[in-house]
Amino acid sequence: MKRTLTATCAAISVAVSMFSMTTAAQAADQQTLSVWTVDEPNPFTEHMANEFAKLHPEVKVQIRRVGFAALNDEAMRAVMSGNGPDVVPVDNPNTAMFAARGALLDLNPYLAKSKVIDAKQIYPGPLANATWDHKVYAIPRGANTLALYYNQDAFKAAGLDPSKPPQTWDELYADAKKLTDASRGVYGLAFSAIGTEEGTFQFLPFIQTTGADWTSLGSAGAIRAAQFWQKLLDDKVASPDTLSHSQSEAAATFINGNAAMDIDGPWELLAVSKGAKFKWAVALLPVEKAGLPRASALGEQNHAILKTSKNPALAFEFLEYMYSQGGRDWNEYGMLPPSKDAVTKDPKWPEGYAVFNEQMQYARGRGPNPNWPQISKAIYTAMQQVLTHQADAPTAMKAAATEIDKVTKK
Repeated sequence: MKRTLTATCAAISVAVSMFSMTTAAQAADQQTLSVWTVDEPNPFTEHMANEFAKLHPEVKVQIRRVGFAALNDEAMRAVMSGNGPDVVPVDNPNTAMFAARGALLDLNPYLAKSKVIDAKQIYPGPLANATWDHKVYAIPRGANTLALYYNQDAFKAAGLDPSKPPQTWDELYADAKKLTDASRGVYGLAFSAIGTEEGTFQFLPFIQTTGADWTSLGSAGAIRAAQFWQKLLDDKVASPDTLSHSQSEAAATFINGNAAMDIDGPWELLAVSKGAKFKWAVALLPVEKAGLPRASALGEQNHAILKTSKNPALAFEFLEYMYSQGGRDWNEYGMLPPSKDAVTKDPKWPEGYAVFNEQMQYARGRGPNPNWPQISKAIYTAMQQVLTHQADAPTAMKAAATEIDKVTKK
């Protein structure tokens, strides 16, 4: 009996030893993929990373949420330390900045072999903002742009035709004035003129429909755009909070019935459809005058692989997985697909989908320029100076143009 027990113990010992060796070997073989995501209500990248982890149990996926405002600084610090993630989200106008500083991996060699991502299928706008010096450094996760949400019930109550949203700046102002009811704390229009990239994002389409752009801020058209925004606030058809409201806060004002119109993106469709207790619709952004070109901003994030990535091939495989899920962008995440080969089946909010798709035809990228953060700061600083009467529109916009000239000639 003792001899049998001893033999059994020895066998168990060998088995445990072999199991430990196998487990250790598996752990040694397990790859690690480090992914950063942006802190957002419906975190696309985080969801994709969790799905990728389930599909690849041999991969240990590490996820870290980073605040959007801190993303640029955090990512650059990570690159300099050599301990950054494999995959990082980048606001699309900042891709050029990271690429020009040697922080991102050139994806062209990987794209040349990929059977999942065809760069020729990516729409020109999103692709341009993922490219620098003729090299693709990121893959767009989706695309978005701006349109005009409006409360059809409020239009009807104010004697306006709910099937005819404003088409020009004059009509936008006139409608907003009719829709404003100070006694009830209701403003005609909500938008974001905050002193951040969000403010620049919202302001640029107004500049661009005049025929100007960020490269010509001192022009008569850009000055008229600033003066029009100033008029909206001065005449109190837009709330004073417009100066500090984010886009999501502007949408909340609309949803709560405290603004009859709101300039916002498709990412707010879910919130509006759930929260609004009134009939609403989405329309194209008004132009300065009938017949002038339409304009809108191109938004959304890109996904890039840091040059310091220890697992670039695995990281690119993850980019391929996210790209392959583009057909889910609209219904699940309020983003427009960034490529022609992503098919949205039975889109939710079909009327809104049609409007945002049409508006996307006029969406322009911010940049690309490696100094975009400084350019953007010059734009939103000038905008806020005008709206707060720290400077008149010609002075502020021409000063911004001078500052941008200095930045782009560095």
